[in-house]
Amino acid sequence: MLALGEDRVSGGGGPAPPWSAARSHLGLTATLFALAAAAWWWSGVRMRGMDEGPWTGLGAFGWFLGVWVVMMAAMMLPSVAPTVALYARMSRARRPLAPLAFTAGYLVVWGGVGVLAYVAARVARDVLTWDAGGRWIAGVTLLAAAVYELTPLKAVCLRKCRSPLGFLLGAWRDGWSGALKMGARHGAWCVGCCWALMASLFALGIMSLAWMAFVAALIAAEKILPWRRVATFGTAGLLIALGTLLLAAPDAIPSLTIPAHDSMGAMDQMTP
Repeated sequence: MLALGEDRVSGGGGPAPPWSAARSHLGLTATLFALAAAAWWWSGVRMRGMDEGPWTGLGAFGWFLGVWVVMMAAMMLPSVAPTVALYARMSRARRPLAPLAFTAGYLVVWGGVGVLAYVAARVARDVLTWDAGGRWIAGVTLLAAAVYELTPLKAVCLRKCRSPLGFLLGAWRDGWSGALKMGARHGAWCVGCCWALMASLFALGIMSLAWMAFVAALIAAEKILPWRRVATFGTAGLLIALGTLLLAAPDAIPSLTIPAHDSMGAMDQMTP
């Protein structure tokens, strides 16, 4: 299996110079972080003034889907950068642009999650308003997300996200279609790892840049920090604290916008 990685680096014509591989690795990582930074900036511009707190209305479908994909790029590219960079090192001799296909497959999966979230929000819009029960559903969502952090399924998915080499060697596919499939497969493991945290973002305010940064930081900590259990239990503790406060004293939560009456309906009627 290690030979597979060497073949992808060298293309069968001898190993690539170490300095060249390192420079390529650094350049791709810097590019991904630059794209994430641009996505953060764009998200801030597009979402300015739209935070209505828990279960903020999502607006028109096309507008939301575009914002969602950019949000996923902002939140996820930094933590997925090690996997993409390692994939690039293993495949660059034959497919120099294959990492783009890998990243596209990854974001397509998260785009599908956005579609499902939009449909669910539309179906449940009447019960998600703050006055109708949205506060209680938001609090329970945060507590349920905390419980999920400690489940075996979360541990399995997180292990895949934290072990790029093991994932790539076990899921390797050649060609452009292979890059897309591998990216989508990695995205699916990432969804399994992070879906509860994304639900928590909706429960806190999907259009809030502050809560978006908070959830992104939790995701990055779980995937990158060497102390996996500390990060996981720490995340669970924070979610329990937020969920409890949201149920008992929402005004005590910093940066939380308390929704106005029927804020979801007002947001959904807007034309961005």
